[in-house]
Amino acid sequence: MLRQADQFKARARDLASGVEPELSIALDVMFPLELFTAAVAEFGQMFPDTALRVYVENLGAVIQPVLDRRCSFAVSGTLPLFPPELARERLVAIRLIPVAAPGHPLAQLAGPLSREQLADHVQLVLTDRSVLSEGKNFGVFAERVWRLADLGAKHAFLRAGLGWGSMPVPMVYADLAAGRLVELDVARDIWPEGDQLAMFALHRHDAPPGPAGRWLIERLHDRVQQCPAEAKGAPAGRFIVT
Repeated sequence: MLRQADQFKARARDLASGVEPELSIALDVMFPLELFTAAVAEFGQMFPDTALRVYVENLGAVIQPVLDRRCSFAVSGTLPLFPPELARERLVAIRLIPVAAPGHPLAQLAGPLSREQLADHVQLVLTDRSVLSEGKNFGVFAERVWRLADLGAKHAFLRAGLGWGSMPVPMVYADLAAGRLVELDVARDIWPEGDQLAMFALHRHDAPPGPAGRWLIERLHDRVQQCPAEAKGAPAGRFIVT
């Protein structure tokens, strides 16, 4: 009973100061999960009475919950989808590279690979669970496309040699080092060197995060600035923090 009384008092203090009783976040599947979990571990110590709800999505499905006011903020990659209702704060840039299994036909060709060579083989791409990108394609070159709604499934399909596609370097670095995947040498006018996916913290202009949400955004920003590329399993220049 005494513990419950203390919890009620702590919750009353939080409510009086404007701290959210629950914080809902939409997280882009491309964002390095190790960075997010490290920040959340500190969040749990700082705001022990704030419940956390996290949705992991991709493309428009990341920002739709913020637009619908179901999430306080989102961490989303750069896309021509951001509506004017959303304020954004840059966090980090992730390098994306085209990869395939070592036995895939494209991996056997001497580069740089042309658009026509890429178009001859199945490309694995992420599909949007929202309607925000309906009718739009991002980085699609092939005539035959297999769409997956989960980045983990795309990763498994790539390792199985079922197609080629782009992946964030932090997620495939161990596969590249072990030879389970290879980076495709694609012509630079098709796939520029250092191609990056900028990641932003997004929230509605008319509904900014409360103290707990603001603290977590700042901690994420600090984390990506402090954590070197090598700590995330990628050599310098492969995972670019900006």
